[in-house]
Amino acid sequence: MNHLPGLDLLRAIAIVWVMLFHSFLVGGLGADFAWLSRFGWAGVDIFFVLSGFLIGTQVLQQLQRSGSVELGGFYARRAWRILPAFAVVLALYVFFPPLREVPGLQPWWQFATFTMNLLIDYERNPAFSHAWSLCVEEHFYLVFPLLAWVLARRGSMPRFLALCAAVVLGGIALRAATWLHFAAIDPPRNWFIEEIYYPTWMRLDGLLMGVMLASLRVYRPQRWERLQQHANACLIAGALVCGLAFWLFRERTGLLANTLGWPVLSAGFALLVFAGAGRRSLIGRRAVPGMAWLAAISYSLYLSHKIALHLVHLWLEPALQGSRVMLFLGYALAVLMLGVWIGSSAMRDQDLTLVDDLRACGIRLLKLGMPLPFDAAIVSNRPSPYCSPRSSTDTLPPSTPFTNFRPIIVVLPARAGFHSPSRGFLPVQPQVWSLPRCRLRSEIRSRRRARSLRRAARSTN
Repeated sequence: MNHLPGLDLLRAIAIVWVMLFHSFLVGGLGADFAWLSRFGWAGVDIFFVLSGFLIGTQVLQQLQRSGSVELGGFYARRAWRILPAFAVVLALYVFFPPLREVPGLQPWWQFATFTMNLLIDYERNPAFSHAWSLCVEEHFYLVFPLLAWVLARRGSMPRFLALCAAVVLGGIALRAATWLHFAAIDPPRNWFIEEIYYPTWMRLDGLLMGVMLASLRVYRPQRWERLQQHANACLIAGALVCGLAFWLFRERTGLLANTLGWPVLSAGFALLVFAGAGRRSLIGRRAVPGMAWLAAISYSLYLSHKIALHLVHLWLEPALQGSRVMLFLGYALAVLMLGVWIGSSAMRDQDLTLVDDLRACGIRLLKLGMPLPFDAAIVSNRPSPYCSPRSSTDTLPPSTPFTNFRPIIVVLPARAGFHSPSRGFLPVQPQVWSLPRCRLRSEIRSRRRARSLRRAARSTN
């Protein structure tokens, strides 16, 4: 999927909103700015809708093209994207207890198996509890490709819509029954968090709305384009629906909020994501400076921001008590620095391994002036208007179209052109396509096998 400024903006808003909400850990934003963080928990629901839409689009497009899902490749891509940074932050929480925002932490294996959201004792072990949303997403990644494959083989549009309605209505009924049961017995624990807010089966609305958008985009592209002509109207409608949802959430732990509030809120965010998934709306037409970068590091920020808030609260707050502005800047800077460090350190070893593999295949790197990243692009010697570097080590101009797939590595075969007696080096214009890093390793193995077969053929001849 092409780089979309509207989705970057929504992702950046979501991560900032979540971090503002968690400022209660360090005393909050103060009475004058409490409105900024009141509904900050809803940032997670924006992430759910975005995940449902983006992952749903990837899986459904593959099903539409080939009729099957490459489960190994899908799970490998998800693991490559999620596990390195998650492992770094989990190690910090487990082996360095002073870094925790609160002392109590669930057993490490619950985080490693992504079951923490189902087993947590929130009163005693709330440290790193924001990993609950990662557990929900991991469960989605595990089940959705299989479910989509089954529906694509035997399903139809009426069956799909019936399933969606059943999930929404079943969630409403399940949350209502759970709320009424625990409100009646009122156990001495935070049953709202443990029984309603964290469990995966209670939080499917946002993911479902995203998948419905993906289905519309993949299987009804003409209708998608017609609706995109009214993207600004959808943007306004989404804001109004979100306003209705926040009115329902006046009492966040109440019955009305936890029955009707979640599907209404998810529908509002789905309208915003729809508006951001094109280039006709106000949020999708033009990139807001800095939002793409913030969106790119949002995952590592989400994982590590509580540690940063805690450390600043311990070390800097006593010295900066008289200046709320400086204290806020200190929190913001610490969160950004730790998030960037987590993201870069989690990928460093894998980047070096990837470079070694590429060089072993005789593939040279094209310098881009950026770190080695999550995605890659393979360049072949086929005519294309993308670029024409003078050699395989030239730096690409920033205006090159495929630099929008950031961050990327561009690799080039060793012989990227030929020498002319009269004109010197004449490059072969390469063709570029986006390729996940796990697929890059598959490409490397394919090249090695092909080279071995060619050598074997020559030896037999």
